[in-house]
Amino acid sequence: GASALSETHGDWTVNCQISGATKTCSLSHQQFNKQNNQRLLAIELSSKTGEDATGTLALPFGLALAKGVSLTIDDQKLDGSLAFNTCQVVGCLVPVVFDATVTPLLKSGTTLKIDAFAADTGQAVSFSIPLNGFAGALARTAELLTN
Repeated sequence: GASALSETHGDWTVNCQISGATKTCSLSHQQFNKQNNQRLLAIELSSKTGEDATGTLALPFGLALAKGVSLTIDDQKLDGSLAFNTCQVVGCLVPVVFDATVTPLLKSGTTLKIDAFAADTGQAVSFSIPLNGFAGALARTAELLTN
């Protein structure tokens, strides 16, 4: 069969890589700067059940790493803040875990908002990730991983 698969679900993309007996599937969303086409942010998640999701958020350099980020789905702010774990060429990475109580909010929501702070000015910086297609992409990722 195919060794790679890519599908679009709204604003999200489902990707699978098959290498021997190992299959890796994820759903992701990326945003680019329209001026220079550099990637501004990316989120990549995976789920075996479709009931929860874990993965990584990649944000641009220049954020106050010690302050972490907070997440809001539509008007519902999620508890606590998430910590950056490292910065790589692609940006600064925040591990994310959406449990079975938060994932339904993502499925039915319209926007995932990420709040951070600029390192130089300390001012708030926000990013918005559209959730259009998220539910379908999550279900498809889980389906591909179980088959």
